[in-house]
Amino acid sequence: MPSSLTLIFMVIFLLESLAAMSQNGFIVVVLGREWVRCRTLPSGDMIVSCLAASRFCLHGMALLSNFMSLFNFCSQVSYLGALWEFINSLTFWLTAWLAAFYCVKISSFSHPIFFWLKWRLSRSVPRLLLGSLIISVVTGISSVSGNIILMQMIASLRSHGNHTLADRIRTFSWHFFLPQDVLAMSIPFLLFLVSTLLLMFSLCWHLRQMRAHRPGPHDPSTQAHTMALKSLTFFLVFYTSYFLSLIITVMKITTLQDQWHWAWEMVTYAGIYLHSSILVLSSPKLRKALKMRLWKAPEKRWFIASININNQYQQTSP
Repeated sequence: MPSSLTLIFMVIFLLESLAAMSQNGFIVVVLGREWVRCRTLPSGDMIVSCLAASRFCLHGMALLSNFMSLFNFCSQVSYLGALWEFINSLTFWLTAWLAAFYCVKISSFSHPIFFWLKWRLSRSVPRLLLGSLIISVVTGISSVSGNIILMQMIASLRSHGNHTLADRIRTFSWHFFLPQDVLAMSIPFLLFLVSTLLLMFSLCWHLRQMRAHRPGPHDPSTQAHTMALKSLTFFLVFYTSYFLSLIITVMKITTLQDQWHWAWEMVTYAGIYLHSSILVLSSPKLRKALKMRLWKAPEKRWFIASININNQYQQTSP
């Protein structure tokens, strides 16, 4: 029976995952409906919608695999882990492309490379999304097939009593596959890191220029740039911690007890959930849809309540 502290962390992780799935599902529904209606979508919204879909699946896989491992469904967890690895790789790449897209579109660098990227990147978004999907599929298949072959070899050697060779093969595979897993996550993370830092540097430089010409702190443009810098700094810290936590988990640097495992999962996925909140609040389209949804909900409840009252009045009237 889990302790009370473990149960608290489990409940928080469950609520966090359900809220994240609802939030990302909302993004997919709003942008997907516009995509179907208009037959097209701006490049930034296209990346955001695909990223929200991958994060919806990522939170679902994390929720399902954690609770199935709690009830010792080991074979199912291994298959879910393979699917989680594919979705996690795709999420890393989509996050990196979103950061690169914002960096190229918003930054005020005057280098010719940035002008070329501004012209090129918007037209290349569908190819980048398809390429990210292909890379994630190849990464997931190679990792899963390698693990299956490895486990079959180790099981065969142990069945013949050759435990020493089986342990050596396990150690060799650990040193062989580990750099591949780390590299698969490091490349998109470095792209995200460079793009985010360049964008923050450009925003800081532009903010200093605006304050030099318009020193008022309540200028709308200055406030917008300040809020953008705060949100970028916030997400940079949380996404870096998410990347480092995955590296620690993959390399098995430390072994957590059950109660701290759930706390670790709760903190790990909190950054992704909060970044999705930032995406919703920073997009005028999503913010407007959210306001309409929140505004319609009380009206709908009031309309249903009024119908019920009228029905009760008609039933009681002579």
